Amino acid sequence: MALSDSQIQALARDAMQCASAGDFARAEPLLAQLAEARPNSGQVLHLLGQARLQLRRFAEAREPLERAAQFLPREPAAQVNLAGCLTLLGAHEAALAALDRAARLKPDDAAIAHNRGRALEALGRNEEAERAYDEALSLDHRLMPSLLARAGLLEARGEWMGALSDLDMALTNRPDDPELRLRRGELLLKRGDWLRGLPDYEARLDLTADRYSPALPRWQGEPLAGRLLVYPEQTDIDSDAAMRDTLMLARGLEAPLAYAVQCGAQLAEHLACPTVPRGAPLDGFVAAVALRSLPYVLNWTADAPPPPPQMRHNDETGPAVGDDTAATHLAAALGRPTVILLDEPPDWLWGARTGRSPWYADLELRPSA
Repeated sequence: MALSDSQIQALARDAMQCASAGDFARAEPLLAQLAEARPNSGQVLHLLGQARLQLRRFAEAREPLERAAQFLPREPAAQVNLAGCLTLLGAHEAALAALDRAARLKPDDAAIAHNRGRALEALGRNEEAERAYDEALSLDHRLMPSLLARAGLLEARGEWMGALSDLDMALTNRPDDPELRLRRGELLLKRGDWLRGLPDYEARLDLTADRYSPALPRWQGEPLAGRLLVYPEQTDIDSDAAMRDTLMLARGLEAPLAYAVQCGAQLAEHLACPTVPRGAPLDGFVAAVALRSLPYVLNWTADAPPPPPQMRHNDETGPAVGDDTAATHLAAALGRPTVILLDEPPDWLWGARTGRSPWYADLELRPSA
């Protein structure tokens, strides 16, 4: 049944009110009725596609957005929204075509240039993507997404100074952003710059990621009138990563500091230092420090870390060769001649060198391939 002009006007008014209030669940069926009544209205189709995008119904948004782009060939927003939908659906070639049309309509738009870079990067055309990010930043030198995207391309290419420059610029805009600080810290640490990298790396503790954190004050190296809890950040304390970090990093803690290392039963059998299981009451503990914060808090250097943790016994069996896992670390900590095969890129803790390593008494580092 065809709608009268007054009915169409009422639908349009109600749909716009709902959309303006952010109620896209109510706006979408009203816009769908409008699109059925006015199938050649680019504006209605555009609004319907946008509502479906807001509702994360990306596949359903594609058809009205494609039609809107055809009916609104001189409207950059129609091309940009279509490109966004196509990107979410993984149709990067089609998204790039829509963005090229938008760029011709609005050639000095930094956001369009950035989105072209994203599409090109998704297609593996990294050199063209970098040029698109360069263009976006020439239009807006503080455009955060382009700074971060270009930093990633530069880092992947080994141009870490350029990547660091982009991250520094991003941090001038958001100096307290923990994700940005962590990213810069990890880049510096990968280059062996512990002096500048370790403070930024501490920003990981401010992120709400899947990370264990005890309900204790964070230790910064000050004298304590009680025990210190030293803990791995992994939520699964029996995971290989947690055990590996414990064996590698539970060191440098000397008297008169009273402390205990939080670990699983398997490692507790080997470590000679005081240990406490995960989930045990923390009575008597007055502060806590993550294992990966010890290099920062205790001012370690990459070339001369403290001696490894004391073990309850030594293992006099033959040499061990293995990947950078807990089992190989345990062999090294028990005094066996050990070769650790490092993946690329290796953990920043190892530094850039291979060969003899100061981390254990008889350890050699080799590339895995």
